[in-house]
Amino acid sequence: MQSPFLSAALAGLALGLTLPAFAAAPTSPSAKIFNIRTLGAIGDGTTKDTAAVQKAMDACAAAGGGEVLVPAGSYLIGSVVLGANTTLQLDQGATLTGSPDVADYPLVQGRFEGEFTSVHRALVSATKADHVAITGPGALVGPPLAVAALRRPRGPVMIELEECTGVRLEDFTVHYQRLWSVHPLLCHDVVVRHVTIRSSQSNGDGIDVDSCSGVLIEQCDIEGGDDAISLKSGRGLAAMKMDRPTENVVIRNCKLASSTFAAIGLGTEMSGGIRHVRIENCTLSGKQNGIYIKSRDGRGGYMEDISGENLTVSNSPTFIGFDLATKGIQAVDPVPGDVEKWARVGQLAFRHIKVENVADLIVAGGGRVTPDMAIPAARPIDGFVLADITGTCRRGITLANVVNADFRDVKVTGFTGPLLTLTNVKGSGLDQPPATGK
Repeated sequence: MQSPFLSAALAGLALGLTLPAFAAAPTSPSAKIFNIRTLGAIGDGTTKDTAAVQKAMDACAAAGGGEVLVPAGSYLIGSVVLGANTTLQLDQGATLTGSPDVADYPLVQGRFEGEFTSVHRALVSATKADHVAITGPGALVGPPLAVAALRRPRGPVMIELEECTGVRLEDFTVHYQRLWSVHPLLCHDVVVRHVTIRSSQSNGDGIDVDSCSGVLIEQCDIEGGDDAISLKSGRGLAAMKMDRPTENVVIRNCKLASSTFAAIGLGTEMSGGIRHVRIENCTLSGKQNGIYIKSRDGRGGYMEDISGENLTVSNSPTFIGFDLATKGIQAVDPVPGDVEKWARVGQLAFRHIKVENVADLIVAGGGRVTPDMAIPAARPIDGFVLADITGTCRRGITLANVVNADFRDVKVTGFTGPLLTLTNVKGSGLDQPPATGK
């Protein structure tokens, strides 16, 4: 049965996508409630309450599901695991804070930087547990930097859900640093609504959607140390053969900012594919890019049918940046072939975009990476629509190796030099005069 809020959300989309068919429904008044204080939690911010919280989660799962209630208080915990049909309810004034002790995060298998490896288990995790939810208005606060910055093996992310169907994350706040806040992996039917994320420093992504299908992210406010939202699907031949794309994703009515990289990043781990993505009615601000589409040799895979509409991009060096040739760590099993090693990218469309104080409107490469290097000639972008683009930028569009481009009503001002600097780009709307926008 589809939840009422999800039915309403999908009714207005009319996008032709297969979006979440089910999301964990709000807890009913008759649901069993397991109060962590009743089961021994202290909530003084210094006593470890891990055992009491896990006891409540285990009891809830054993009872067939219900609600694990976290009342107001500050609860210091290590890693805990949600069971199926469980809602973790963080009441007003409730905070779950990650323990500073690495031993409180057991080692498990997980995906990091696109490959499966040993990782420290998340602060809150679930594996093969359907119909799970975390709801607010309380908060999750990450462990200190000494734990968050671990890389070999990876430190704990805040929320990590693997192979779950029917996920709802709603109305809470996350504070973290140096690592991801929310990581759904191999999940179906995921809804993230009204979630506020504040993270800092590189690797401090807000939401990493990883080989998931049917994802709706809406009305979220994310300021990430790295990508505010990242879409990915693994790297290398193993990920391509696994064939679990990130697909059927809608990101709408969000405020997304990055203090290091991009408001929305696609790749670099994308060997399993990324497709059918809609970004609507969002404000974007990135330290380097509003939207960054990135890959490298040995990835293979594809990124296609990706659109943005009614976006405002402000105070960012670039609206859309491309580097399909040099970004990311090489896989242990790179995809072979002269052409197949490159990502297939196409069916990109961005309409009704307003840019404010943007340096480059669209740019491929940067630094030592020239546009013809950043988009491989062996696999040009096939299909790139820009329509109704207004606002101010300091430079125009610099691209190479694109076919079936369609540029219409690109009416930005404030730039110097030509609006279009193109190499081996074919399509329509490419004959605009090389006048400045002053």
